[in-house]
Amino acid sequence: MSKKYYTYIILTKRNTFYCGYTDNLEKRFQAHIEGKGAKYTRANKPLKIVYKKEFDTKSEAMKEEAKIKRLSHQKKLELLRNKNLS
Repeated sequence: MSKKYYTYIILTKRNTFYCGYTDNLEKRFQAHIEGKGAKYTRANKPLKIVYKKEFDTKSEAMKEEAKIKRLSHQKKLELLRNKNLS
């Protein structure tokens, strides 16, 4: 079984989004909850994962993360409306 990578978006308590990538989604989200994740989610309490997409390579996941981070808040909302939680 090959390793999978994920690009994900977390909704925060302030109604903002945090986007990242990982090879273990559950563990990474728990780290965000415990304040051990990104600096952004330490300051902006994470509520839930609202988007995830699976990739075969780390490079693909990182490219998707970079693409999403360039989107405006409105475009991220459109992405979430048009994409089911995989």
